[in-house]
Amino acid sequence: MKASRHAKILEIISQYDVETQEELAARLVQEGCPVTQATVSRDIRELKLTKVALSSGRQKYAAIAQPHREMSKYIRVFQDGFRSMDMAQNILVIKTVSGMAMAVAAALDAMECHEIVGSIAGDDTIMCAVRTVEETASLMKRLDKMVNSRYTKEYTNAPESSAKYSAQGDQTKKGKERGQ
Repeated sequence: MKASRHAKILEIISQYDVETQEELAARLVQEGCPVTQATVSRDIRELKLTKVALSSGRQKYAAIAQPHREMSKYIRVFQDGFRSMDMAQNILVIKTVSGMAMAVAAALDAMECHEIVGSIAGDDTIMCAVRTVEETASLMKRLDKMVNSRYTKEYTNAPESSAKYSAQGDQTKKGKERGQ
């Protein structure tokens, strides 16, 4: 819902000269996306929208950063810090490189994983509370694809032990050994 609202906001500000949060909220409502002013304010901040001057002297909202380009930064932080993950019911535990848990948790927050209700990060471990067991398994698969896509590219010509993943039991636990 949030991602589609963000996409709609970017579409609206590219088509119209939107000057105020109230005008943006009204256009979102017209497009079938009811919002509060507080939500619009938060969305503007998250999308890093800014006001730019028009030739008429008026101002309008504009996107100064490409969200997809920024998203790749968060994915890279996740990939760089990730070591392994496992689940216990609806708790997802992610092990990271020492000192990277907070950065990886922040990257997860920025990637808008809607399944995650909240997370706690230590030095090398993140505990994520996920809504349901099913969503935990689904999230693990999505994160695994994200990690595997990088290592498939990175280790195509490397020895098999350089990108070793192990499965345990019926769970989808993935663990990457790095120089161990």
